[in-house]
Amino acid sequence: MRVTAALSIADLAAAARRRLPPGIHGYVSGGSEDQASLAANRAAFARWRFLPRPLVDVSQRSQAVEVFGTTHASPVGIAPMGVSCLCCFDGDVAMARAAAAAGAPSVLSAASTVPLERVMAEAPGTWYQAYLPARTEVIGPLLERLKAAGVGVLVLTLDVQVASVRENELRNGFSLPLRFTPRLVLGGLMRPRWMVGTFGRTLLARGIPHFENFTAERGGPIITAATGDHRAGRAAMTWEEVRWIRERWPGRLVLKGILRAEDALKARQAGCDGVIVSNHGGRQLDGAIAPLDALPAIVAAVPGWPVMLDGGIRRGTDVLKALALGARLVFVGRPAMYGLAVGGEAGVAHALGLLRREIDTDLALLGCPDVRLLSPEYLAPAPAPLSA
Repeated sequence: MRVTAALSIADLAAAARRRLPPGIHGYVSGGSEDQASLAANRAAFARWRFLPRPLVDVSQRSQAVEVFGTTHASPVGIAPMGVSCLCCFDGDVAMARAAAAAGAPSVLSAASTVPLERVMAEAPGTWYQAYLPARTEVIGPLLERLKAAGVGVLVLTLDVQVASVRENELRNGFSLPLRFTPRLVLGGLMRPRWMVGTFGRTLLARGIPHFENFTAERGGPIITAATGDHRAGRAAMTWEEVRWIRERWPGRLVLKGILRAEDALKARQAGCDGVIVSNHGGRQLDGAIAPLDALPAIVAAVPGWPVMLDGGIRRGTDVLKALALGARLVFVGRPAMYGLAVGGEAGVAHALGLLRREIDTDLALLGCPDVRLLSPEYLAPAPAPLSA
């Protein structure tokens, strides 16, 4: 299908399922273990209903938001998603460029395969997300690399102390490092357009992609373990390392993976500039609280401070609910990857455009002319389901 024929994120998701090999689609769309957190992230939005206000002048509407001194045209950014090269040739650049063109922030994953210096040159203002070990001899040189590249916002992900169990990926023969299992190879052969346009083009132009951005040095290829094993040492990370980074990092520092109000307060006390309320899209601890459910308590603990959110957003109404509960900005991961798989940079732009148009329409119907005016007064809890 043409990417512009997609009328919703759900349409893009269906098209991506048809375009990608099953193993790679399972990596993008799936969660960990029983995928309970993945389902909970979506269910959380259904627990709120809107209370619209009629007879409000909504002829002029704004969805612009300001974060860290930058005004963004829309409150939706792109979350970090690893190995996007599996969905599209040079996927990291395509996502960053689409976000920049839309006036939206994007976050480059440490598990990316395009050198961060090139991404920053193509899309200045891109944020960088790190998976860091509790080893200052590794962290220090990476901070210097980020400074030299012009990175202004460092996002430290906290919820990947160890690799989670993702049984759906294992059943599909998918793993990282990437192994060419019979099931994975067969899945690729079933998707000839992907084989030629993504896999073949990447091999011809770039060879086997490498993990380029975990540390200050180039990592290993995605078909072998990253140099030095990029997960080593993460389980030892504490607030001490956060404070060490804060003393040496001159830019904005954001902690991602916060789900407790007291941890948001600790982050502010440690000198961080904001937090992203997240359970890693349901890809880490299965059964973790949904970010939307955790949001109100966190906002109350750090009033006026930049609190952002990712997890489960598929509609403009989802965005408005998160903002009404106090989020300054939200990020989407899978919707951007679905667009990337279907139409490359244009597909990502279309995914962002769908959400932007829905937000505009929903603001008018809600009777709220500006997203900055959203508050819990526009929401009511959904009635509890009747018991059998």
